[in-house]
Amino acid sequence: MSLAATMLLALVIVACKKTNNPRAEETGPAGMVLIPGGSYTMGGRSEQADRDEFPRHQEEISSFYMDATEVTNAQFKKFVDATGYVTVAEKDIDWEELRRQVPPGTPKPPDSVLVAGSLVFKQTTTAVNLNDYSQWWSWTIGANWQHPEGPDSNIDNRMSHPVVHIAWTDAKAYAEWAGKRLPTEAEWEWAAASGSSDVVYPWGNEPAANSASKANFWQGGFPYENLLEDGFFATSPVKSFPPNKFGLYDMAGNVWEWCEDIYHNRGYVEMPEDQLPQSRNGFAATAERVMRGGSFLCNDSYCSGYRVSRRMGSSTDSGHNHAGFRCVKDISK
Repeated sequence: MSLAATMLLALVIVACKKTNNPRAEETGPAGMVLIPGGSYTMGGRSEQADRDEFPRHQEEISSFYMDATEVTNAQFKKFVDATGYVTVAEKDIDWEELRRQVPPGTPKPPDSVLVAGSLVFKQTTTAVNLNDYSQWWSWTIGANWQHPEGPDSNIDNRMSHPVVHIAWTDAKAYAEWAGKRLPTEAEWEWAAASGSSDVVYPWGNEPAANSASKANFWQGGFPYENLLEDGFFATSPVKSFPPNKFGLYDMAGNVWEWCEDIYHNRGYVEMPEDQLPQSRNGFAATAERVMRGGSFLCNDSYCSGYRVSRRMGSSTDSGHNHAGFRCVKDISK
């Protein structure tokens, strides 16, 4: 065989290999990863699993694209600059809406309190009752995505960090503008676990106590002692830690990520339309939505949110300085 014929044959073989590899053939939208479809068992995967992670059940997932990283401040700024969008945290509070989410009879706060703001984490000086969230969350007027810790802070040097203080409604608005959508809860767990039904964390099964180099989460006694073994007190730039096997970054830690689904604290159960779950405090008039992935505040002593099956619910107008998101996109037919 001549040299030219040999080279031509080699090119044909390479072309065939590319054609038979859908991930090589389909590059997808910029900044997104092709997540192959498949089936898996969704739900609690370890002795740490909570009641709302059951019952375990089978899910069938179609292939889709997912943002390789959480949406960053730089990306969200492009959205705001293009549309003039104002986030929930930047709007004064509507008492008529708020009163539907608090215990009946709660008196109206003074107008000076019902101004734009959000919840900001405040480290305590000693160990506290972990059932009392008010010990480490502080309502901060002027806190929003542009001012994560309050009006005296900014994001000038954090453009590659995930955007925070994002409510579900904000995440939905961005996704629609970007021609994307929020992931379903089943898609999120499948992607975080790289298609496995057994791994506990996006990085595998190595305990979190030995995994400070794998994700941004709290090391030490929460919420008073942060050992900073991962190098960060709050958010970290995206891609600061290794990706999972699907090529996704920060599927554990950094910020909680919104999903499309309604949250039910009794787990994966079928509910009639008129019995959709309300807020966990029993007073919200609108259903909570699912959050996944944990944040820089998660710790085994309080919140092992970095587990792939761990779930949290929050009202659609809630935001705080560890709430963000990433988007997905359907594959065009």
